[in-house]
Amino acid sequence: MEKYKVPGQHKRIGISLTGLFRMFPDDETAERWFIEQRWGDEIACVRCGSCNVLARSKHPTMPHRCRDCGKQFSVKLGTVMEASKLGYQVWAIAVYLMMTGIKGTSSMKLHRDLTVTQKTAWFLAHRIRAGLSDRDSWLASERKFDGPVEVDETFIGGRESNKHESKKRKAGRGVAGKAVIAGAKDRKTKQVRANVIPRPDRLNLSAFVSLTVKSGATLYTDENRSYHALRGRYGHETVNHGAGEYVSEEVHTNGLESFWSMFKRGFHGTYHKMSDKHLQRYVTEFMARHNVRSKDTMEQMERAAEGMEGKRLRYRDLIA
Repeated sequence: MEKYKVPGQHKRIGISLTGLFRMFPDDETAERWFIEQRWGDEIACVRCGSCNVLARSKHPTMPHRCRDCGKQFSVKLGTVMEASKLGYQVWAIAVYLMMTGIKGTSSMKLHRDLTVTQKTAWFLAHRIRAGLSDRDSWLASERKFDGPVEVDETFIGGRESNKHESKKRKAGRGVAGKAVIAGAKDRKTKQVRANVIPRPDRLNLSAFVSLTVKSGATLYTDENRSYHALRGRYGHETVNHGAGEYVSEEVHTNGLESFWSMFKRGFHGTYHKMSDKHLQRYVTEFMARHNVRSKDTMEQMERAAEGMEGKRLRYRDLIA
């Protein structure tokens, strides 16, 4: 593996493009890597869990056969890669590009770099995003943030002056017709959680904080009155952005603002447009990448590959 120092993170070990292609020179090598991420040293049947598996049968797409239940399977089965005709090398390179592109990787770039159609690249990227989602685990009570926690919301969308009259100030959306994302950053772990919400009101912001932060933790927010309802359950301190106050000793939301800044650079500079329908998927992508940014590039890729299991995203569901 070719290694190099990553700017700003001197302890991290990165992977260059030349090193990546030496690691994954063909589909067979990439397939072995995906098998290792999913099962380790011993392949297990996707359907019955048995380890009594014939590792290399003659089936063209299902190379493993369970001797107990008799079923054929591949490492793609039961993951976001299921039913994909793309080779394992393409999947591995796509994971690398998605995890190392800090401002996102457009479907057009994947289309050019992977020699697939733009439609295929778009679907591929959304499948990887589906694998990055860990929402079910971070909603568990033991995964809630202990604090101190920065909480803030941001608004995503085009300029109101650039919109067609029929699309201005849509009912049910945030300020000036924009979509709303609530976010929280735990200062102890530096982890971020973010979720698209219908409105930046007391009900929605309180629900987001309750699901994300443990009761009794210290919250740092701006002066938004919607957070006042949380004061009975959390230690709540604020800064008054409206009056030009952004830092008051330990009280600020600058860490989360940095995350919003990166997300918006991706929105304006890479993707240019994020539909309401798929906005949460893009939020998940940036959140997942932020939460492993201190890891070596290979570990980032391994986390993405491990997250693929047990998730499925069909094209017809994506466009429905």
